[in-house]
Amino acid sequence: MTNENTLQYPIGRFEWKTQLSAEERKRALETLASFPAKLEEFMQGFPASLLSKRYRPEGWNVIQLIHHLADSHLHSFMRCKHALLEDTPKIKDYQEKDWANTTDASQADVAISISLLKALHQRWVIFFKSLTEEEFQRAYFHPERHKNYPLDTVLALYAWHGEHHLAHLKLVLENPYD
Repeated sequence: MTNENTLQYPIGRFEWKTQLSAEERKRALETLASFPAKLEEFMQGFPASLLSKRYRPEGWNVIQLIHHLADSHLHSFMRCKHALLEDTPKIKDYQEKDWANTTDASQADVAISISLLKALHQRWVIFFKSLTEEEFQRAYFHPERHKNYPLDTVLALYAWHGEHHLAHLKLVLENPYD
């Protein structure tokens, strides 16, 4: 992996699976459940002087990254509910880069999004734990990516997504970019 790829994907790229084993699902649920507390604990010792720093050139700064996590996970939670309750709904995409530049995502206190993630993940874990094997195969259609996202895939993806961005935050401590 090149240095730029290592900075962009410090834990590696997401490995797409349409169906998880019981053990994989259990690990993904544990990761999803524990992520907000891990993020909160990490940020408690995070220097305020680094909040405006980036994890790589052209990447988001720490403030944008944490608010992105809330935006992204909120979108995904709603998509999951649509997938369960509708027949392969076509989801509405959003432009993450534009969202990251709004005032609430570029200047607001990161504690707001951390609090939001704590509550959201509690709901999300309850949601996923309630699904049957058959329901984990329900999916939504992502029109920009031209593919279906089964709920099993979404669970694994967002367990990975949190850890992926937590690794970005660790990179800021090691080598911050302006």
